[in-house]
Amino acid sequence: MTLKKLLYGGSVCVAAFLTFSVSAEAKRARCFTSDDGYFSCSYRMIDDAGSFRISAPGRPTYVLEIDGPGFAYGYVNLGRRNVPLPGQYVRSRDDGACWNNPQTNTKLCAW
Repeated sequence: MTLKKLLYGGSVCVAAFLTFSVSAEAKRARCFTSDDGYFSCSYRMIDDAGSFRISAPGRPTYVLEIDGPGFAYGYVNLGRRNVPLPGQYVRSRDDGACWNNPQTNTKLCAW
């Protein structure tokens, strides 16, 4: 199941606006999401735990908030609101730049 189907295919719980402190400047990166494939993006760390945001023109902005070592929760920004992605993301053992969601079979990477 794709992220878009999960977000648009049923009722989606909308999170309140999230405020993220910016701890570093955005860096150019190469990103991958299950929905969008590979694309050039902007990568920005948002806290000391390793949480980050990736964005690119014409694509949704994704945020992964680290919940503990190797585990994170995801959000996608839909204009003026952040929508939580279902399930928990787990850091890939094969590629530390990638995070997999075993519940939704989705993947998000930033190199």
